[in-house]
Amino acid sequence: MAIAKKSLLKPKVPLTPTEKREARTFYILISPWIFGLIFFTGIPLVWSLYLSFTKWDVLTPPQFIGVENYADMLSDKDFYQSLKVTTVYSLVSVPVRLAIALGLALLLNSATRAVGFFRTAFYLPAVVASVAVAVIWRWLFNPRFGPINGFLAVIGIDGPAWLNDPDYALWALIIMSFWGVGGEMLIFFAGLKGIPDQLYEAAEIDGASKWRKFLNITIPMLSPTIFFNLVMSVIGSFQTFDSAFVISTASARDLGSPAGSTLFYVLNIYRQGFSRLNMGYATALAWVLLALLFILTYLINRSSQRWVYTEGAS
Repeated sequence: MAIAKKSLLKPKVPLTPTEKREARTFYILISPWIFGLIFFTGIPLVWSLYLSFTKWDVLTPPQFIGVENYADMLSDKDFYQSLKVTTVYSLVSVPVRLAIALGLALLLNSATRAVGFFRTAFYLPAVVASVAVAVIWRWLFNPRFGPINGFLAVIGIDGPAWLNDPDYALWALIIMSFWGVGGEMLIFFAGLKGIPDQLYEAAEIDGASKWRKFLNITIPMLSPTIFFNLVMSVIGSFQTFDSAFVISTASARDLGSPAGSTLFYVLNIYRQGFSRLNMGYATALAWVLLALLFILTYLINRSSQRWVYTEGAS
């Protein structure tokens, strides 16, 4: 039996001089990426994991304290508040963003003229600097002379204080997030272009309405694209920082103002690490965020087996 198994093993063929030269060239060409991965990603990642078990104020050497940072989270009100704010933001903004992006993609897909112009116009806001966008929206939401409250006053509605009101600040940031749906829209648009026209033609022959074609053809065929956009949008929403940082520093000295209503998770990490010089605890918060995103991505991936269409699946 051992002889039979041994005979099945292919003898190792020595590389030719040309293959050796190609192999050396390959490793030389990818060496910058390998060194970058090791020194700029791998080593900092391991170091940050160690720092999460230390007490470090940046100014003095870190002191190992075990799991004390993780235990402190259980009694930290800011941790729960930031997790609550980020969760609410994600639960509301992600579905609405995807719906708006899909709607715009459907409009572009059905357009016959100036598709390139509208595609660029819809995508352009997504590439504008996030800080500049936050400054613009801060002016739009200004309670005294902002255009949004000005429009509400015209129709007889007394507009709220928006970014200065704890009850409306987070909702203002959610509305602000809809500004950058161009990235998801382009991905949806590309997915729509990949759906065979024969499916729609066959459905028309069977007398299917537009709504039935959308539910039975567009959504199933677009489900892999929806899955990709969903995962990326959830990860991006939990990493929200720029808009909340600009709004907080503009409206009050304390980050996450007013009254912690815009204290996003990543903003809390920044405040702990750079404002309070509690870098060890901030690093622990970052690793908890990584764990949460891993769990959420895993759950979405598991659920995709029930609603994502794959060619050849029964």
